[in-house]
Amino acid sequence: MGKRNGLSRGDARRNARLLRLRGIVRHDRAILAIDLADTKQVLAVCDHDSRVLARRTVRGHAWQLEEALRWGRQVAVERGFAGVVVGCEPTGHRWRIVAELCDRLGMELVCVQPLLVARAREQEDLTADKSDPKDAVLIGRLVGELRCYLPERADQVWARLRQLGARRVQLTTTAGACRQQLRDLLECAWPAALQAAGEPLDSVTWRAAVQVVLARTAGDPATLSRLGEGRYTRAVTRELARWGGQRRCLRIVRAVWTAATSPQALAFGVGAQRPGALERARLTLDDWHHALAGLTDVEQRMTGVLDALDLTSLVGSIPGLSAVGAAAILAETGDPARFDSARALVKHAGLCPRANESGTYAGTTRISGRGRPALRLAAWRATWGALAHNPVLAARHAHLTSRRDNPLSTAQARTALAAALLRWLWVVVTKRIGWQAAIAAGQLDPRTSMEVTTPAA
Repeated sequence: MGKRNGLSRGDARRNARLLRLRGIVRHDRAILAIDLADTKQVLAVCDHDSRVLARRTVRGHAWQLEEALRWGRQVAVERGFAGVVVGCEPTGHRWRIVAELCDRLGMELVCVQPLLVARAREQEDLTADKSDPKDAVLIGRLVGELRCYLPERADQVWARLRQLGARRVQLTTTAGACRQQLRDLLECAWPAALQAAGEPLDSVTWRAAVQVVLARTAGDPATLSRLGEGRYTRAVTRELARWGGQRRCLRIVRAVWTAATSPQALAFGVGAQRPGALERARLTLDDWHHALAGLTDVEQRMTGVLDALDLTSLVGSIPGLSAVGAAAILAETGDPARFDSARALVKHAGLCPRANESGTYAGTTRISGRGRPALRLAAWRATWGALAHNPVLAARHAHLTSRRDNPLSTAQARTALAAALLRWLWVVVTKRIGWQAAIAAGQLDPRTSMEVTTPAA
């Protein structure tokens, strides 16, 4: 694309993107720049040379900007323009409110990255001087220079998936924090409990057994002996169902019983901290259970959204990529069709390589690290699970880490695989075709292959 004129694919895509933006940020439209905040909104009507035509400050929330938007359009018409294009930073949720108002009024909206505004603030007068009126002018200047982008307009289904993905991230963080906090508390006050299983925190039987101990002893595990081992075992069996377990491990149950009733086991730990720490451990265990239950529910809802989008069978054609892992990635990307190419999606995740070269100097190439950090994390986690079950990823990882010329570290190779997984997902979802190992491995040209078919539902 673009080779006849000596242009690279990047040049051609950038030219096409600028052409689309120029169709919205037209010269016959003024620019209504808005610096959004909670209860104070600063507006500036500018021309394409960033000359300020009018200013206004609204004391109110973003939902109260409709009249101000009408004012901006009227000012532009009075100055000889056909209308306005609205520009703002995508700060929090407020830009979505402005987008809704613009849709009602028939106006176009573009967004400017906050990082660009910060850099432009320094370029303006070589200081860190910052104020809302100045930031509004800077936003207008960047829009006039086409250093802006069209924000994502997700429909209800994709918007719901994004919200569920954010909820999953929140619950995953909570569950991980509870897990680590529980370990720390038990190491301090009751270390013998952590010796009752090889991987105690991964054992459902261990969680149920410790839950019974903490619920019935009021911070003193030694009092559990009054319950009796038989009644204790039956109580653990009942608790096991609440944790989603089906079969108990009697060895772990007896080990926790011994850790709670043996004087030798209770001799370890900080005795003064034990009552309070175990009470807190019980509360933490309850929080962990609640987070895990919520996580299961959210993941079921996310896979249900994939079913509604008819994507479950498509993403399931990639070996090693679970429906939950794909849903977590798509929750961060939104509809992949809004990206021009698979490379654009990788850039959005910040996983694209960035060279450091000048003349004969060649520095170290690193990933850009820009874009959505949560998308990078979702792709990284999905790669860990897929690597053991996807032969193409496994072969690629072995090649990258064992080549003679500039071998990559394990972390670098996994980063490259995460980018490859995003490219595969973009193709599978946007083209509605199933994954094929030969194409993914570069052994078959997808442009000439006629064997790519949609997988059976």
